Amino acid sequence: MQDPLRKQLGDFLRARRSALKPEDAGLSPTRRRRTPGLRREEVAELAGIGVDWYIRLEQGRNINPSAATIDALANALQLDQEDRMHLRLLSQTSDRPAYSRGIVPDTARRIIEAIDQPAYITDLRWDVCAWNAAAEEILAFGRLDAADRNTLISILLNPHARKLFGESWEAEARRMVAEFRSTFDLWAHDPAFVELFNRLHKGSPEFATWWAAHDVGTVKGGTKSLSHPRLGALQIEYASFQLNDNPALKLVIYAPVAKKH
Repeated sequence: MQDPLRKQLGDFLRARRSALKPEDAGLSPTRRRRTPGLRREEVAELAGIGVDWYIRLEQGRNINPSAATIDALANALQLDQEDRMHLRLLSQTSDRPAYSRGIVPDTARRIIEAIDQPAYITDLRWDVCAWNAAAEEILAFGRLDAADRNTLISILLNPHARKLFGESWEAEARRMVAEFRSTFDLWAHDPAFVELFNRLHKGSPEFATWWAAHDVGTVKGGTKSLSHPRLGALQIEYASFQLNDNPALKLVIYAPVAKKH
C-alpha cells in the first residue's frame, strides 16, 4: 500500500516543478513544452540525481531520500524557507499515531476564561476545544454544532464568517488553507483529517481551487479586519502559542490594534 506521506511528497514536487519557469532555472525557454514548468529530467539534472530516482519520488513510491537529496531538490526547485521545511518533513516517515481530539488541561481552560481579550484553543486538526466569553462574543463558537467547531469549517463553510471578515475574507481564508496544508500533508493517512478534507473540498469551491495551487504556509501572527453586526468594525492583532502541556494544542489570543500616536 502506498504511503500517504510519500504521495504528498510526490504531489508537492510535481506542483513546484510545474510552477518553476525554465528561464528562472537557467534553462532555455525556447524548447517546445507540452506542459508548463520544468521537465522531470531537468529537475533531476539540476539536483544531480538520477532521472529514474526522481520519477519514483514524484510517483510517491515508498523510498527514503537522503537529507542531501532533499536539499538538492530544494535548491533545484528554488524553494523558499517555508517550502524547504515542508519538503524535509514530507521526506520523513509517516510512522505517527492516529489523531485524537485534543484534551485541554484544566489550568489552561481556567486561564483563558480569566482573560479579558478573546482567546481560544485549537488542536492539531484545527478543532476548537475551548474558548472564553470574549471569543464567544465575536466568533460565537457556542452557537455552532460540535462538528462545526473547527476554524477551517467556520471560515470556509459558515456564511456568517464570510460576513464577519467582509472584504478581507478571501485573503484570510486562503492564508488559513495554506497553513492547513502544512499540517494535512503530514496527516493525510489519518481518517479524521481525510474526513475534514473531503468536507472542505466538497463544500467550498474556493478551497478546491486554492488546494490545487499547493501553497504551504506557516502559522504566524498578524492582523484581522472584522465587521461585526453588533460591535461594528474591528481591527485585531492575533498571535498563537503552543501549550507546553500538550504541543498539539494551540492558544490563539486577539487584541485590538494599538492606535498610533
